[in-house]
Amino acid sequence: MRTTAHRTAARAAALVTAAALALAACGGAGGAADSGGSGEPVTGGTLVYLDKGTFDTLYPPQAGFYPNGGLVNNVTDRLVHQNPATLELEPWLATDWEINEDATEYTFTIRDDVTFSDGTPLTAEVVAQNFDLYGLGDEDRALIVSEAVNNYASSEVVDDTHVTFHFDAPAPGFLQATATINSGILAPSTLEGAFEDFGPGNAVNVIGTGPFVITDEEIGTSVTLTAREDYDWAPASADHQGRAYVDEVQVQVTPEASVRVGALLSGQADLAREVPAQDEERVTGAGLDLFAPQTRGVNNSLSLRIGNDILADLRVRQALVAGVDRQAIVDTLFTDNYPLATSILSSEATGYVDTSEHYDYDPTRAEQLLDEAGWEVGPDGIRVKDGQVLTLTVNEALPQPRSFEVVTQISQQLREIGVDLQILRADAGTYAEAIQDADQVQIYHSMVGRADMDVIKSQFYSTNRNTLLNRDPQTDQITDPELEGLLEAVASEPEHEARIAASQAVQTYLAENAYVIPLFEEPQVFGAQPDIRGVAAESVGRPTFYGMWLDR
Repeated sequence: MRTTAHRTAARAAALVTAAALALAACGGAGGAADSGGSGEPVTGGTLVYLDKGTFDTLYPPQAGFYPNGGLVNNVTDRLVHQNPATLELEPWLATDWEINEDATEYTFTIRDDVTFSDGTPLTAEVVAQNFDLYGLGDEDRALIVSEAVNNYASSEVVDDTHVTFHFDAPAPGFLQATATINSGILAPSTLEGAFEDFGPGNAVNVIGTGPFVITDEEIGTSVTLTAREDYDWAPASADHQGRAYVDEVQVQVTPEASVRVGALLSGQADLAREVPAQDEERVTGAGLDLFAPQTRGVNNSLSLRIGNDILADLRVRQALVAGVDRQAIVDTLFTDNYPLATSILSSEATGYVDTSEHYDYDPTRAEQLLDEAGWEVGPDGIRVKDGQVLTLTVNEALPQPRSFEVVTQISQQLREIGVDLQILRADAGTYAEAIQDADQVQIYHSMVGRADMDVIKSQFYSTNRNTLLNRDPQTDQITDPELEGLLEAVASEPEHEARIAASQAVQTYLAENAYVIPLFEEPQVFGAQPDIRGVAAESVGRPTFYGMWLDR
């Protein structure tokens, strides 16, 4: 059977758009941003980094939340490195790999000179243990299957430095999956834990092979990352080798945007994530730098829950799409770092296709569609049908930029066509339950970043994030089996061009059926002091502290 060496697989997996390369070249969305350093990198010092939120788990398959991923990215390494500027897949903990013709078997050669921060050596056996957990999960310990790993069957340890993974169906996205933070390699002692062992209060016990170690945690307040003196296995494309430049990173939780920006402007912080769009000019006007890498996945969007009785009608969904002025939202709330979405996927995503023709703002057409669907305008301007008021609920998505302002503006726009859109702002427990019920939250505000075509399956597939609630959590019934099949094809088509076609088919299907209203391409916007060099992020915008240094 034909095998494919890693260089060929990397080229096939990294179809990079011209836009991505252009942005990377100008420093707007690439792997690093500098102000133009005045000298050679220096070692030492403490970097103070402000994040909007505190982490809730460091279990890699559930670490997609950016405060989680920001830590996992720096304390774990991956088998494969995805170059954030080119999206090429490069050796890291694995020096080489082979993939069989139908992408059901992957064999990796593992470095023999790597240790975890507790001194345990990295071996093929440990790598197998990691992916057996990530690929199969462990229900007894409440550890889920990784959404990045599809069709996993088993591992086979060939010897100390070779491991083979077997899949019960083609898994063409697995190579890139091994480059994501969801596949961060953990020490055997950490793998023994249950879900709660990865949560707040246990950060120092999460052991990886990465350039930093978590040495202190104040629950909900701060985490300290300390550089490993013996670290010496960065990807070959990294700007330097050996230990990280800074001695430590103080990650401080700063939920209030005004406090984050104020601390940055006053010099109390070196780097801050999620500089709000309305504060970007203040930051650059004060002589500080902005770094805005794109998340390159499913755009910031509204998912219309198709299992809800009101939204089961295509005409109603199409009316909602036509009734939202997306350009006005971008123009009034955001900057050029937030391009208007032209598809479900980012224009920097592999497989992207422009479906913007389906998202034109046309309130007259929206009203006609609602008329056709039997929704008549009531005395207060809100439509009614058979005694039912056309009221829908959308969630405020706290992790998303300016979410409340976004959905508030959308609520105002939809009121013009006779739709009453309420906004769910609730405590964590109420919120978690409500968003799983299509009769409580009919419209779901979210996004997901991943630089692989599997990202669209992660967002919409019924056993992944299931943002459309295509599978009803109460009845386990599938509303649209055709969508399920299209998503499965993206994750299971071994040929690259055919996989691109499968992804584009999903994007087109979602657009034609008015299942999603894509709003804008979401970046992660960082503000940095001008003397912070080597500011960088991995391929979907999580900070990489390894190459940062203080020019002081």
